[in-house]
Amino acid sequence: MKNFTLKNTTIAVLGSHSALDVCRGAKDEGFKTLVIAEKGREKTYNQYYKTRDGKGCVDECIVLEHFADIMDIQDHLQKRNTIFIPNRSFEAYLSFDYEKIEKEFLIPMFGNRYLLKIEERGKRPNQYDLLTKANIRFPVQFAQPEDIDRLCLIKVQEAKRKFERAFFFAKNPADYKKKAKKLLAEKKITEEGLQHAVIEEYVSGVHVNFNFFYSPLTKELELLGTDTRRQTNIEGIIHLPAFLQEDLQDMQIQFEEASHTAVTVLESMLDPAFALGEAFVRASEALFIPGIIGPFALQSIIIPGPPKKDIVVIDVSPRMPGSPGIAATPYSGYLYGSSMQVGRRVAKEIKQAMKMKKLDEILS
Repeated sequence: MKNFTLKNTTIAVLGSHSALDVCRGAKDEGFKTLVIAEKGREKTYNQYYKTRDGKGCVDECIVLEHFADIMDIQDHLQKRNTIFIPNRSFEAYLSFDYEKIEKEFLIPMFGNRYLLKIEERGKRPNQYDLLTKANIRFPVQFAQPEDIDRLCLIKVQEAKRKFERAFFFAKNPADYKKKAKKLLAEKKITEEGLQHAVIEEYVSGVHVNFNFFYSPLTKELELLGTDTRRQTNIEGIIHLPAFLQEDLQDMQIQFEEASHTAVTVLESMLDPAFALGEAFVRASEALFIPGIIGPFALQSIIIPGPPKKDIVVIDVSPRMPGSPGIAATPYSGYLYGSSMQVGRRVAKEIKQAMKMKKLDEILS
């Protein structure tokens, strides 16, 4: 392992998703910070949150023509003694080329880079294999449209924006075919995308993302916070009275992420949530040695009884979450005495690994 110390190490992140969270946390723990931004999106990092006069958190900002050009500046990152923190945008703007991420991106990365690909449902093993291994409940899935016998949510990759999904609902095979045909005609999806779509039952309940952190250094699982997503254009639709919603029947419902909101859960739900987190950790260790490292989220729906409330996991994020607002929930404060952003928890883990000379246990 390269000689990383607090003084000579730079924490770097792609300028999107959770970059400011990463940088603030790294600065608070004494590291230098670097953001790789795309032209036209750089002012947030090289102006508004630039380090100056005792404020800000971005020490250096590299502006590229395209995010994907990060592969061309690896020499620069190596000279900065960089530890890279991956987020979802890093995967998306490298066109979800996980072989490139695993084999050609040579910068030491916090976490297990070989776990990132489980977010892609069309690849195997994927998050559903991991959830099955962990015996974690997720929505019932249907192999083909002809099997649909209840209200289902269909998740299909958009035609143009490969990092977004075009969602639609269907209650039976005929409904599926009608809506899929419309989206194909509008060129919002492709036949190939439809072939790889996930068809799953619609689960009705309360959306909660359980944002965990697993430390290989202490072998402990921590719940750092809970949040929920706010998405377009579903947010506007659900706030309309029912008689007006009828006028929007032909509108395509979009679940494009726009913001996050901090939420809390009943303490009676914490034991079940931790049980899911522990099971996920063990399953990840079995399928993707050495398993999960650092932050991960189980995006869930809490459903009613009988016999009692339960948690259904609808999505998995095996890396930095996109919601710095989770620090507004009390769970990290219960552990540490004050709220802690995920970015700072990551920086603390790196710092501790340096002291223990165990960086090889948290980097890949």
